[in-house]
Amino acid sequence: MPIRCCVNETEQEAIVLNAAWAMIDDMVNWAMFVKFDEPLRNVLFETSQHARLFNILLGDFLSPLHAFKGKPVPFALPAAPSDARLSDLTFLFYLRRVCEAPRLGSDCGALADTIERFSVWLEAEFVAEGVNLADIDVVADVRIQRGRYLKICGDIAKHNMTRLESNVSHIRRALAENGHTISEQDGYLAIAGFYEWFHENIFLAHASVIADFLHSIRIGIHTYLRAEFARAYRRTDVPFEGFYQFDVPAAITEPVARAMYWDAMNRMRAGLYMRPFAISETLKTLY
Repeated sequence: MPIRCCVNETEQEAIVLNAAWAMIDDMVNWAMFVKFDEPLRNVLFETSQHARLFNILLGDFLSPLHAFKGKPVPFALPAAPSDARLSDLTFLFYLRRVCEAPRLGSDCGALADTIERFSVWLEAEFVAEGVNLADIDVVADVRIQRGRYLKICGDIAKHNMTRLESNVSHIRRALAENGHTISEQDGYLAIAGFYEWFHENIFLAHASVIADFLHSIRIGIHTYLRAEFARAYRRTDVPFEGFYQFDVPAAITEPVARAMYWDAMNRMRAGLYMRPFAISETLKTLY
């Protein structure tokens, strides 16, 4: 039977938690950032390419899971409802579901709080003043949701122009809502200017706050799984098994789910290699 048809809710939780932790590890790590004394009060990327990669990976985190060619969403995960809030069109939707009906743990308060605060931050609108789209001779004040511009910039960083049709529509809509109606052709011409203005200025200003939210989610997952790790972890005397085992919950039987559970428990065993950040609250209201 295909994986997507028989994964139960406990298995889904193990898959979601490990996937979220893995995605955050790819973004929030010392290879990406200039290493200052901890706790970090500001995040600076090692290079512009690290900033671009972070934005691409963040765009994936902020994207909904879609069915492929009419097939169900992988692992029997539900699709977000049609009237979903913007944050439910991201991986936060699945983390929120974990907090609403926890199975592997019970202490999800910190995780739920961070998810909600990040969601509110992403869904808030701000005004970028004097956005200069020189290729189409438009200078405009643009009101836009934070999550929307981050997703647009992530897609621009990741794809070439032929795969940006939906983002062109978002750019045209944002400009129209601010009094500047442009053609589809001009929408494509505006891509470079939009990316330069929003990624190279506003995203870099927001990077510290975003990294703080993501790291806090990672800490929340770690806190949530702490009791399960204490239950499951046991030492052994078998060298080829690495001298330890995890007692996988009886509800987790599917091979992929078991592997994801082991991965999550090994992340718990490795521990958190970054301390909580100390990002100024003022930065969270910037733009």
